[in-house]
Amino acid sequence: MNLPKSCLTAITLLLALSAPIRAQDLKAFEKRVTEFTLPNGLHFIVLERHDAPVVSFHTYVNVGSVDDPKGKTGLAHMFEHIAFKGTDTIGTTNWPAEKVALGQIENAYDQLDAERHRTGAPDPKKLEALQAAVDKAIAKADSYVVPNLYPEVIEENGGVGMNAETQEDSTEYFYNLPANRVELWFYLESDRFLHPVAREFYKERSVVREERRMRTESSPDGKLFEQLLATAMIAHPYREPTVGWGTDIDNLRATDAQAFFAKYYVPGNITIAIVGDVQPSKMKALAAEYFGRLPKRPMPPPVITVEPKQEGPRRTEVESPAQPEEILVYHRPDQQSVDDPVFDVMADILSGGRTSIIYKDMVRDKRLSLDAGAGATLPGGKYPNLFYFYVYPSQGHTAEENEKELDAVIESFKNTKVDEATLARTRTKTRTGLIRQLDSNAGLAQLLSVYQANFGDWRKLFTAIDDIDKVTADDVQRVARQYLTPDNRTVALTYRPAEGATK
Repeated sequence: MNLPKSCLTAITLLLALSAPIRAQDLKAFEKRVTEFTLPNGLHFIVLERHDAPVVSFHTYVNVGSVDDPKGKTGLAHMFEHIAFKGTDTIGTTNWPAEKVALGQIENAYDQLDAERHRTGAPDPKKLEALQAAVDKAIAKADSYVVPNLYPEVIEENGGVGMNAETQEDSTEYFYNLPANRVELWFYLESDRFLHPVAREFYKERSVVREERRMRTESSPDGKLFEQLLATAMIAHPYREPTVGWGTDIDNLRATDAQAFFAKYYVPGNITIAIVGDVQPSKMKALAAEYFGRLPKRPMPPPVITVEPKQEGPRRTEVESPAQPEEILVYHRPDQQSVDDPVFDVMADILSGGRTSIIYKDMVRDKRLSLDAGAGATLPGGKYPNLFYFYVYPSQGHTAEENEKELDAVIESFKNTKVDEATLARTRTKTRTGLIRQLDSNAGLAQLLSVYQANFGDWRKLFTAIDDIDKVTADDVQRVARQYLTPDNRTVALTYRPAEGATK
C-alpha cells in the first residue's frame, strides 16, 4: 500500500518504538505539538503537519450516555443530533421570530404533557386538540428554518468528513477543511457552543426513535446486547442504552437538551485537537478570539454510582429466529487501572486473528463456531466495565456446546502460562494497530483529544506501548484467574422459539 510522506513519517517514528520508548523519540514528536488552555478551561492540542494544505479538527466533549439523567436516557445522543442544526445566525431566516415560535412549541408541549400525565385518565379529545396545537407551533417554527445550512456552509468551503458520534463516555464532533479556511472552523464551532439552538428538535426526536426501532427493537443483535448490559450491570448507568429507552425518547423535550448543554458543555469539559497545515501561534490567537468568548462555568459532577460486586453467575435469554449468538462478560476495573494493559494483551492472545487461541480451537479445529472471540472493554472504559467473549455457533452445533468448549478454553488459559513468543507477537500487533490509526490527520486528531481527555496527557498515546511491553506472563495469568470466574460472569444468548409455540 502506498502511503503519503506524512504517514511514513509517523510510521517511522513509531517503528522506533519497537523497544520501550526512548525519551528522545517522544521529544521529537513533542516538538511539533503545541498545547494551551484558555482562561475558561478549554484545552487545545495543535500538531503541525505541513505535507498537504488541509487541517483536521476533533472536538471531544467529556460527556456521554453515562451522564444521561434518570428518565431521560438518550439525551446525550439527542443533543448530538441537533448540534449541526445551526445557531441564532446560521440556519434561520428570522431569528427573533423563530425564537418566539420555539418558545410557543414548549408552551404547547407543557399543556400536552400536563394532560398526558394528570391524575386519572386523560381526555382523548383534549389530547387530540393539544397535539394539534403542538403540531401547529412546530410548523410555525419550521417556517423560519433554512434546512441543513450549517453543514452546507462547511461543504461549500471544501469541508469533508463532517460527522459526530455519541458513546457511553463521550460525544465527539469532527471534520476537515482546507488550510485557508481554518478561521471558518473557529467561527462555526465556537458559535454553536456559544449560541446553540434546539432547532427541529422534535423532527430529530422522531429520527432517533426510528433509529432505535431499526438498530435495537428489530435487530436480534441489538436486543441481545441491550439485555446483556441490563443484566450484567444492575446499578451503574453503563446498563442504559446510548440511544435511550423508547419511552424516554418519546418524552424528551427541547428544554431537556438545553439544560443538558448548559450542564455538560462547559469549556473545561471540552478538548480540541487540530492537526495539519497550521501555524500554532495563529491557532492560539484564533482560539482566544473565538473560543475565549465562551464563559467559564462550573465543571459537571462525575458519575458517583459504583456497580456493586457481582455475587454469583447471571444469565439471560432473548428469543430470536435469526442466527444463534452468545455473549459472555466478566466485570473488570476501569482504564486507569494498572491492569488495563493486561486486559488488552489477554484479548489479543485469546482473539487476535487466525493464530489466536479461540479461533484455532473453536472455529478452525473443532468447527463449533462460525465466529468466536474476545474483547477487552465493553461498553466504555471510563468506569469499571466488562471483558467479553462472543460465539456464533455453526450449523448443527448449539450455544450450549460452544459455551462448554469456551469454558474449557478459558480454564486452560488460566492454568497455562503464555509463552514469550506469543507476548512478543501481541506487542507487535499493538504497535501495528496504533500505526494504522496514525495514517491520517483525522486519526491523529482523534487520538490526541481522546488520550488528553481520558488520561490528562496526550503522551499516554505513546507511553501506552510501554505499558503493553511491561505485561508479563505472570500478569496475564494473575488477571485471568482473578476476573474470569463463574461468580463474576453474565451470559446472554438468543434462542429460537419452538415450532408451533405461541406467545
